[in-house]
Amino acid sequence: MSADPLLFTPGPLTTSATVKSAMLRDAGSRDRDFLAVVREIRRRLLAIGEATTVSGYECVLMQGSGTFAIESVISSAIPRDGRLLVLVNGAYGRRIAQIARIHGIVTEVMEAPENRRISPGEVSARLAKAPPTHVAIVHCETTTGILNPVEEIGEIVAGAGAAYIVDAMSSFGAIPIGMEVVHADFLISSANKCIEGVPGFAFVLARRTALVAAKGQSRTLSLDLHAQWAGLESDGQFRFTPPTHALLAFHQALLELEAEGGVPGRAARYRRNQELLVKGMVAMGFEAYLAPEDRSYIITTYRYPADLEFRFEEFYQQLSEAGCVIYPGKLSQEACFRIGTIGRIFEADVQRLLNAIAAIRNTE
Repeated sequence: MSADPLLFTPGPLTTSATVKSAMLRDAGSRDRDFLAVVREIRRRLLAIGEATTVSGYECVLMQGSGTFAIESVISSAIPRDGRLLVLVNGAYGRRIAQIARIHGIVTEVMEAPENRRISPGEVSARLAKAPPTHVAIVHCETTTGILNPVEEIGEIVAGAGAAYIVDAMSSFGAIPIGMEVVHADFLISSANKCIEGVPGFAFVLARRTALVAAKGQSRTLSLDLHAQWAGLESDGQFRFTPPTHALLAFHQALLELEAEGGVPGRAARYRRNQELLVKGMVAMGFEAYLAPEDRSYIITTYRYPADLEFRFEEFYQQLSEAGCVIYPGKLSQEACFRIGTIGRIFEADVQRLLNAIAAIRNTE
């Protein structure tokens, strides 16, 4: 069997051999040792979010992708008479609004251009008119890789008396974010992002008072956030079959995050990856979509080259054959592609990608 390709994507990601090997063990979902792993995962996730149960926060694990966990929060936390304001500057913010509307929630969108951060001043002005009950935002909008000012906006949302929902899918574990500092009531991320686990579940860090208030409000059975938390609290078990192998892998990934120096250590590696990538891509004539001050080190978006010979599907396939997988663009108005710099990849891997891109461009 050929070697695994390097994944330069926003997730699923390249994982370590030790994370993969952690899945080579079967675990009973009610087994005492497995339940201890689940408790430890929940504790460690709260610590990464600079929160504890003592300070009034809880961690809820939810089967499925990150979108499942976002839908769990939206469909559980917002009451029948609630009103949601979604701050949007990309596809994943629009997805939150779509989820809310499907559940019949009164939803308004405040949209900014995809190459501009959400403006705290504009949020403040909007909230002064008719405050919603809940506000949702994407921290790192992987449509472009832009990083929104969630702390400053969180202070404004808290001052307006609204609950704050933060999609930290592509940032949690690599960009420092504290629940209290951000004023977050709910923060959502996934196993297969910057903590470098495998797909199978996502998680929600929640202010306990907000979680308790969600009791009986869920519009679904399987995504009932309060019921999921209550089950984990009562006997440590998931209400429905847990992804045991993914959880074992994630526990190993958390140990490896700690060994790397926690969030600061991982951030430093990802930042080095991204700096090398940008330098190399610019040298080959590629233009980054975002201004330097707006880019995160999670994923970088590039415009298609101006030459008529560039065809993304061919470019993608040639890179894939060279063992490097990138990501198509998701912009609504412009032709772009994206390259992630997260996962178990290092500067040597980024250089391998750059060499492959250079070889392809030289043959065009």
